[in-house]
Amino acid sequence: MPAVATTRRRRLTGLVLLAALLVCAVIASIALGSRSLPLGAVFDALTCPAGLPLSCPADGTAGQIVRELRLPRTGLALITGLALGMAGALIQGYTRNPLADAGLLGINAGAAFLAVLSIHLFALTAPAQFIWFAFTGALIAGAVVFGVSAIGGGKASPLSLVLAGAAVTAFLQAMTNVVVLLDQTALNSYRYWVVGDVAGHDASVFRQVLPFLVIGAALALIAAPGLNLLGLGDDVARGLGVNLGRSRALGLASVVLLAGGATAAVGPIAFLGLIVPHLARSITGPDYRWLVPYSGLLGAIVLLLADTTGRLIARPGELQAGFTLAALGAPFFILLVRRRKLVSL
Repeated sequence: MPAVATTRRRRLTGLVLLAALLVCAVIASIALGSRSLPLGAVFDALTCPAGLPLSCPADGTAGQIVRELRLPRTGLALITGLALGMAGALIQGYTRNPLADAGLLGINAGAAFLAVLSIHLFALTAPAQFIWFAFTGALIAGAVVFGVSAIGGGKASPLSLVLAGAAVTAFLQAMTNVVVLLDQTALNSYRYWVVGDVAGHDASVFRQVLPFLVIGAALALIAAPGLNLLGLGDDVARGLGVNLGRSRALGLASVVLLAGGATAAVGPIAFLGLIVPHLARSITGPDYRWLVPYSGLLGAIVLLLADTTGRLIARPGELQAGFTLAALGAPFFILLVRRRKLVSL
């Protein structure tokens, strides 16, 4: 039908425009910072062989800044922003809660607890050292929430997911507080990690989380069509042949991989998984086949811009991306809610 074809073309055009905007955000993230670099120097640093700065038009310092600092940082912001955006859209869909994000299912709390516990027990200090503990904590917390929510009725309903997530989050946050109060070193590392930032991570962190985020993104795209049917209600979805348990398990596995991997790598980034799906929904409508990829692209763009903005407004220092996003995102989200009436109490 003409209307369907027009809508599809509009959404495809939007994806292309978002991809182009993402490329611009990546370039800005590499070129701008406490020391801004001209695009020519960035290009030379990317194309010249590492370790041979004298043979390049760009000086050795520019090449070092680009290759060793900004490329890993930009790549990490790209994949974690994409992961948190997609995870936020899925969480809001499965819980039917417009205010849901990764913290609702205990993922952030699980990552934080095992991260500080590993710091306390094994004297780990660098994010690359305790990332696996944080990721394991996120996986365990997500599995526990899903398991607890399925007790009794044999299925994880939206209400039971929210209640189980709140209970698990409260317990894990209490345990985290106990550890950080007993160990000053754990408290210092936790205070930095919990704000959320993509700075200070080398390429090893990017390589460690990338496989899990790729698998999670693939599962998210597979789960998206079934989420459209779940939105019609459990009875209608079951009547249309949807296996409710399998569909929710697939989607929540994707959420745990995406949000767990991203949170373990850069800490809990506030507001990203909450705001981005609403922005995407204002463009795509409620169709999760389009909402999920739109949310991923918008999440990557927003996190890259927040990180770049934090470097520019506090020169020669910088503000952490989590702080910048919270400071800018909170009033924006309030305005968005009031204008579009996304939440009714």
